[in-house]
Amino acid sequence: MATSAPAPTSPGALLLKKPVKIACIQLASGADKAANLAHARDKVREAASAGAKIVVLPECFNSPYGCDFFPSYAETLLPSPPTSEQSPSFHALSAMARENNIYLVGGSIPEQAPSKASSSSSNPDASKTYYNTSLTFSPTGALLASHRKVHLFDIEIPGKIKFKESDVLSPGNKVTIVTLPGYGKIAVAICYDIRFPELAMIAARRGCFALIYPGAFNTTTGPLHWRLQGQARAMDNQIFVALCSPARDLSAGYHAWGHSLVVDPMAQVLVEAEESETIVYAEIDGERIEEARKGIPLRDQRRFDVYADVSQGAVRFEENEE
Repeated sequence: MATSAPAPTSPGALLLKKPVKIACIQLASGADKAANLAHARDKVREAASAGAKIVVLPECFNSPYGCDFFPSYAETLLPSPPTSEQSPSFHALSAMARENNIYLVGGSIPEQAPSKASSSSSNPDASKTYYNTSLTFSPTGALLASHRKVHLFDIEIPGKIKFKESDVLSPGNKVTIVTLPGYGKIAVAICYDIRFPELAMIAARRGCFALIYPGAFNTTTGPLHWRLQGQARAMDNQIFVALCSPARDLSAGYHAWGHSLVVDPMAQVLVEAEESETIVYAEIDGERIEEARKGIPLRDQRRFDVYADVSQGAVRFEENEE
Protein backbone atom coordinates (compact mmCIF):
# COMPACT_ATOMS: atom_id res chain seq x y z
CA MET A 1 0.00 0.00 0.00
CA ALA A 2 1.09 3.59 -0.55
CA THR A 3 2.05 5.31 2.68
CA SER A 4 3.77 8.36 4.06
CA ALA A 5 7.44 7.94 4.83
CA PRO A 6 8.27 6.54 8.29
CA ALA A 7 11.25 7.80 10.23
CA PRO A 8 14.61 6.57 8.90
CA THR A 9 16.26 3.68 10.68
CA SER A 10 18.01 4.60 13.92
CA PRO A 11 21.76 4.12 14.43
CA GLY A 12 22.61 0.67 15.72
CA ALA A 13 19.51 -1.03 14.37
CA LEU A 14 20.31 -4.48 13.02
CA LEU A 15 18.78 -4.23 9.58
CA LEU A 16 19.19 -7.91 8.69
CA LYS A 17 17.85 -9.88 11.63
CA LYS A 18 19.69 -13.11 10.82
CA PRO A 19 22.14 -14.30 8.16
CA VAL A 20 20.63 -15.46 4.89
CA LYS A 21 21.81 -17.05 1.66
CA ILE A 22 20.83 -15.17 -1.50
CA ALA A 23 20.91 -16.60 -5.02
CA CYS A 24 20.90 -14.74 -8.34
CA ILE A 25 19.82 -16.98 -11.21
CA GLN A 26 21.48 -15.92 -14.46
CA LEU A 27 18.82 -17.48 -16.65
CA ALA A 28 18.89 -18.30 -20.35
CA SER A 29 15.46 -17.53 -21.81
CA GLY A 30 14.09 -17.85 -25.33
CA ALA A 31 10.95 -17.10 -27.31
CA ASP A 32 8.74 -19.80 -25.74
CA LYS A 33 7.14 -18.30 -22.61
CA ALA A 34 5.93 -21.64 -21.24
CA ALA A 35 9.40 -23.13 -21.67
CA ASN A 36 10.94 -20.09 -19.97
CA LEU A 37 8.63 -20.48 -16.98
CA ALA A 38 9.35 -24.20 -16.71
CA HIS A 39 13.09 -23.59 -16.93
CA ALA A 40 12.90 -20.86 -14.29
CA ARG A 41 11.03 -23.27 -12.01
CA ASP A 42 13.83 -25.84 -12.35
CA LYS A 43 16.54 -23.30 -11.59
CA VAL A 44 14.64 -21.85 -8.62
CA ARG A 45 14.34 -25.36 -7.22
CA GLU A 46 18.07 -25.83 -7.71
CA ALA A 47 18.85 -22.59 -5.87
CA ALA A 48 16.53 -23.46 -2.99
CA SER A 49 18.03 -26.95 -2.73
CA ALA A 50 21.41 -25.27 -2.28
CA GLY A 51 20.06 -23.41 0.75
CA ALA A 52 19.08 -20.05 -0.72
CA LYS A 53 16.19 -18.37 1.10
CA ILE A 54 16.09 -15.25 -1.10
CA VAL A 55 16.14 -16.07 -4.81
CA VAL A 56 16.31 -13.52 -7.63
CA LEU A 57 15.44 -13.93 -11.31
CA PRO A 58 16.59 -11.54 -14.09
CA GLU A 59 14.81 -8.76 -15.92
CA CYS A 60 12.30 -10.02 -18.54
CA PHE A 61 13.02 -13.63 -17.59
CA ASN A 62 9.86 -14.94 -19.28
CA SER A 63 10.47 -13.39 -22.71
CA PRO A 64 13.06 -11.94 -25.05
CA TYR A 65 14.08 -8.40 -24.10
CA GLY A 66 13.16 -5.70 -26.60
CA CYS A 67 10.52 -3.14 -27.51
CA ASP A 68 9.20 -5.42 -30.25
CA PHE A 69 8.45 -8.12 -27.68
CA PHE A 70 6.91 -6.21 -24.76
CA PRO A 71 3.32 -6.01 -26.13
CA SER A 72 3.09 -9.61 -27.32
CA TYR A 73 4.45 -11.06 -24.05
CA ALA A 74 2.65 -8.64 -21.73
CA GLU A 75 0.33 -9.99 -19.04
CA THR A 76 -2.48 -8.37 -17.05
CA LEU A 77 -1.68 -8.16 -13.32
CA LEU A 78 -4.49 -5.96 -12.00
CA PRO A 79 -6.82 -6.40 -10.29
CA SER A 80 -4.70 -8.74 -8.19
CA PRO A 81 -4.59 -11.66 -8.15
CA PRO A 82 -5.04 -12.10 -11.89
CA THR A 83 -6.42 -15.31 -13.33
CA SER A 84 -3.97 -17.87 -14.67
CA GLU A 85 -5.10 -16.92 -18.19
CA GLN A 86 -4.38 -13.24 -17.56
CA SER A 87 -0.95 -13.91 -16.05
CA PRO A 88 0.61 -17.36 -16.23
CA SER A 89 3.87 -15.83 -15.01
CA PHE A 90 2.26 -14.50 -11.81
CA HIS A 91 0.96 -17.94 -10.93
CA ALA A 92 4.19 -19.68 -11.92
CA LEU A 93 6.23 -17.36 -9.67
CA SER A 94 3.79 -17.78 -6.80
CA ALA A 95 4.08 -21.57 -7.10
CA MET A 96 7.90 -21.43 -7.26
CA ALA A 97 8.04 -19.46 -4.01
CA ARG A 98 5.52 -21.71 -2.27
CA GLU A 99 6.97 -25.01 -3.46
CA ASN A 100 10.46 -24.07 -2.32
CA ASN A 101 9.58 -22.10 0.84
CA ILE A 102 11.58 -19.05 -0.29
CA TYR A 103 11.28 -15.35 -0.87
CA LEU A 104 11.32 -14.90 -4.63
CA VAL A 105 12.12 -11.65 -6.43
CA GLY A 106 10.62 -12.64 -9.75
CA GLY A 107 12.88 -10.69 -12.07
CA SER A 108 10.52 -8.71 -14.25
CA ILE A 109 7.82 -9.33 -16.82
CA PRO A 110 6.06 -7.06 -19.32
CA GLU A 111 2.77 -5.88 -17.83
CA GLN A 112 -0.31 -4.68 -19.72
CA ALA A 113 -2.72 -2.27 -18.09
CA PRO A 114 -5.70 -0.24 -19.30
CA SER A 115 -4.78 3.15 -20.72
CA LYS A 116 -6.49 6.53 -20.49
CA ALA A 117 -6.01 6.89 -24.23
CA SER A 118 -9.11 7.21 -26.36
CA SER A 119 -10.55 3.89 -27.48
CA SER A 120 -11.39 5.54 -30.82
CA SER A 121 -7.70 5.78 -31.73
CA SER A 122 -6.68 4.03 -34.95
CA ASN A 123 -3.70 2.54 -33.07
CA PRO A 124 -4.80 -0.89 -31.72
CA ASP A 125 -2.37 -0.51 -28.80
CA ALA A 126 -3.60 2.99 -27.88
CA SER A 127 -6.01 1.54 -25.32
CA LYS A 128 -3.16 -0.30 -23.54
CA THR A 129 -0.31 0.81 -21.34
CA TYR A 130 2.77 -1.35 -20.82
CA TYR A 131 5.15 -1.53 -17.88
CA ASN A 132 8.27 -3.48 -16.97
CA THR A 133 7.19 -4.98 -13.64
CA SER A 134 8.86 -7.00 -10.90
CA LEU A 135 6.84 -9.19 -8.52
CA THR A 136 8.08 -10.39 -5.12
CA PHE A 137 6.49 -13.40 -3.44
CA SER A 138 6.58 -14.86 0.08
CA PRO A 139 7.30 -18.50 1.04
CA THR A 140 3.52 -19.06 1.10
CA GLY A 141 3.21 -17.85 -2.49
CA ALA A 142 1.59 -14.54 -1.50
CA LEU A 143 2.43 -11.44 -3.49
CA LEU A 144 4.37 -9.05 -1.24
CA ALA A 145 5.06 -6.21 -3.66
CA SER A 146 5.21 -5.13 -7.28
CA HIS A 147 7.63 -2.61 -8.76
CA ARG A 148 7.16 -0.91 -12.10
CA LYS A 149 10.46 0.23 -13.59
CA VAL A 150 10.71 3.91 -12.73
CA HIS A 151 13.47 5.01 -15.10
CA LEU A 152 13.08 3.86 -18.69
CA PHE A 153 16.11 2.79 -20.69
CA ASP A 154 16.36 5.51 -23.32
CA ILE A 155 19.96 5.89 -24.46
CA GLU A 156 22.01 6.46 -27.61
CA ILE A 157 25.76 5.90 -27.73
CA PRO A 158 26.71 6.72 -31.34
CA GLY A 159 28.00 3.73 -33.26
CA LYS A 160 27.34 1.33 -30.39
CA ILE A 161 23.78 1.17 -29.09
CA LYS A 162 20.45 2.94 -29.35
CA PHE A 163 17.50 1.82 -27.27
CA LYS A 164 14.29 3.58 -26.30
CA GLU A 165 12.01 1.72 -23.91
CA SER A 166 9.67 4.70 -23.80
CA ASP A 167 8.60 3.90 -27.36
CA VAL A 168 6.49 1.16 -25.78
CA LEU A 169 6.73 1.27 -21.99
CA SER A 170 5.43 3.73 -19.41
CA PRO A 171 7.33 4.44 -16.20
CA GLY A 172 6.33 3.44 -12.68
CA ASN A 173 6.20 6.13 -10.03
CA LYS A 174 7.30 4.76 -6.66
CA VAL A 175 10.15 3.40 -4.59
CA THR A 176 9.38 -0.20 -3.66
CA ILE A 177 10.36 -1.48 -0.22
CA VAL A 178 9.51 -5.06 0.71
CA THR A 179 9.43 -6.45 4.24
CA LEU A 180 10.60 -10.08 4.38
CA PRO A 181 9.31 -11.32 7.74
CA GLY A 182 12.10 -12.86 9.77
CA TYR A 183 14.83 -10.98 7.91
CA GLY A 184 14.07 -7.30 7.37
CA LYS A 185 13.52 -5.00 4.42
CA ILE A 186 14.82 -5.03 0.87
CA ALA A 187 14.28 -2.58 -1.97
CA VAL A 188 13.48 -3.87 -5.44
CA ALA A 189 14.15 -1.86 -8.59
CA ILE A 190 14.90 -2.75 -12.21
CA CYS A 191 18.04 -2.33 -14.31
CA TYR A 192 18.28 1.33 -15.41
CA ASP A 193 16.86 2.33 -12.00
CA ILE A 194 20.31 1.60 -10.54
CA ARG A 195 21.79 4.64 -12.29
CA PHE A 196 19.71 6.95 -10.10
CA PRO A 197 21.21 7.03 -6.60
CA GLU A 198 18.28 8.93 -5.11
CA LEU A 199 16.03 5.86 -5.30
CA ALA A 200 18.66 3.74 -3.54
CA MET A 201 19.31 6.39 -0.90
CA ILE A 202 15.62 6.61 -0.03
CA ALA A 203 15.42 2.83 0.38
CA ALA A 204 18.56 2.72 2.51
CA ARG A 205 17.32 5.55 4.74
CA ARG A 206 14.09 3.56 5.22
CA GLY A 207 16.01 0.66 6.74
CA CYS A 208 16.65 -1.78 3.87
CA PHE A 209 19.47 -4.29 4.28
CA ALA A 210 19.75 -4.90 0.53
CA LEU A 211 19.03 -3.32 -2.83
CA ILE A 212 18.02 -5.90 -5.43
CA TYR A 213 18.10 -5.09 -9.12
CA PRO A 214 17.00 -7.56 -11.80
CA GLY A 215 18.68 -6.06 -14.84
CA ALA A 216 19.84 -6.60 -18.40
CA PHE A 217 22.77 -4.32 -19.11
CA ASN A 218 24.21 -4.92 -22.58
CA THR A 219 27.67 -5.58 -23.94
CA THR A 220 28.30 -1.84 -24.38
CA THR A 221 27.15 -0.49 -21.01
CA GLY A 222 27.85 -3.68 -19.06
CA PRO A 223 31.66 -3.62 -19.12
CA LEU A 224 31.57 0.12 -18.45
CA HIS A 225 29.18 0.38 -15.55
CA TRP A 226 27.46 -2.83 -14.38
CA ARG A 227 29.85 -3.77 -11.57
CA LEU A 228 30.67 -0.12 -10.90
CA GLN A 229 27.01 0.77 -10.35
CA GLY A 230 26.55 -2.14 -7.96
CA GLN A 231 29.61 -1.13 -5.98
CA ALA A 232 28.63 2.55 -6.00
CA ARG A 233 25.16 1.92 -4.58
CA ALA A 234 26.66 -0.38 -1.92
CA MET A 235 29.38 2.13 -1.02
CA ASP A 236 26.99 5.10 -0.87
CA ASN A 237 24.49 3.33 1.35
CA GLN A 238 26.59 0.72 3.21
CA ILE A 239 24.19 -2.15 2.51
CA PHE A 240 24.23 -5.22 0.28
CA VAL A 241 23.46 -4.95 -3.44
CA ALA A 242 22.45 -7.81 -5.74
CA LEU A 243 22.31 -7.53 -9.55
CA CYS A 244 20.72 -10.37 -11.52
CA SER A 245 21.15 -10.51 -15.31
CA PRO A 246 19.93 -12.83 -18.04
CA ALA A 247 22.58 -15.09 -19.53
CA ARG A 248 24.08 -13.83 -22.78
CA ASP A 249 22.54 -15.10 -26.00
CA LEU A 250 24.41 -13.96 -29.08
CA SER A 251 21.63 -15.27 -31.34
CA ALA A 252 19.15 -12.82 -29.77
CA GLY A 253 18.64 -9.26 -30.90
CA TYR A 254 19.74 -7.91 -27.51
CA HIS A 255 22.96 -9.20 -25.96
CA ALA A 256 22.83 -9.15 -22.16
CA TRP A 257 26.09 -8.58 -20.33
CA GLY A 258 25.56 -11.29 -17.72
CA HIS A 259 27.92 -11.01 -14.73
CA SER A 260 25.24 -11.30 -12.04
CA LEU A 261 26.83 -10.31 -8.74
CA VAL A 262 26.43 -9.55 -5.03
CA VAL A 263 28.28 -6.67 -3.35
CA ASP A 264 28.82 -6.19 0.39
CA PRO A 265 28.41 -2.96 2.42
CA MET A 266 32.11 -2.11 1.94
CA ALA A 267 31.60 -2.33 -1.85
CA GLN A 268 33.53 -5.60 -2.14
CA VAL A 269 32.20 -8.00 -4.79
CA LEU A 270 31.37 -11.23 -2.97
CA VAL A 271 30.55 -13.26 -6.07
CA GLU A 272 30.25 -12.57 -9.80
CA ALA A 273 29.18 -14.75 -12.71
CA GLU A 274 30.58 -14.74 -16.21
CA GLU A 275 28.18 -14.54 -19.17
CA SER A 276 26.72 -18.07 -19.37
CA GLU A 277 23.75 -19.49 -17.51
CA THR A 278 24.60 -20.12 -13.86
CA ILE A 279 23.51 -19.42 -10.30
CA VAL A 280 25.63 -17.30 -7.98
CA TYR A 281 25.25 -17.46 -4.20
CA ALA A 282 26.29 -15.26 -1.30
CA GLU A 283 25.90 -15.54 2.46
CA ILE A 284 24.93 -12.13 3.79
CA ASP A 285 25.02 -11.06 7.43
CA GLY A 286 23.70 -7.91 9.07
CA GLU A 287 26.82 -7.60 11.19
CA ARG A 288 28.72 -6.63 8.03
CA ILE A 289 26.42 -3.65 7.64
CA GLU A 290 27.08 -2.58 11.21
CA GLU A 291 30.82 -3.06 10.83
CA ALA A 292 30.86 -0.87 7.72
CA ARG A 293 28.78 1.86 9.34
CA LYS A 294 30.84 1.90 12.53
CA GLY A 295 34.13 1.98 10.68
CA ILE A 296 33.06 4.69 8.22
CA PRO A 297 30.16 6.37 10.05
CA LEU A 298 28.40 8.06 7.15
CA ARG A 299 25.02 7.73 8.84
CA ASP A 300 26.17 9.99 11.68
CA GLN A 301 28.08 12.42 9.48
CA ARG A 302 25.46 13.42 6.95
CA ARG A 303 24.96 17.19 6.84
CA PHE A 304 21.25 17.64 6.40
CA ASP A 305 21.74 21.22 7.53
CA VAL A 306 23.63 21.71 4.26
CA TYR A 307 21.60 19.48 1.93
CA ALA A 308 18.19 17.86 2.15
CA ASP A 309 17.48 14.29 3.25
CA VAL A 310 15.97 12.90 0.04
CA SER A 311 13.98 10.31 1.98
CA GLN A 312 11.98 13.07 3.71
CA GLY A 313 10.64 14.24 0.36
CA ALA A 314 9.81 10.76 -0.95
CA VAL A 315 6.04 10.99 -1.18
CA ARG A 316 5.71 8.09 -3.62
CA PHE A 317 6.78 4.83 -2.15
CA GLU A 318 5.18 1.56 -1.21
CA GLU A 319 5.98 -0.75 1.66
CA ASN A 320 4.19 -3.94 2.60
CA GLU A 321 3.45 -4.64 6.26
CA GLU A 322 5.06 -7.41 8.27
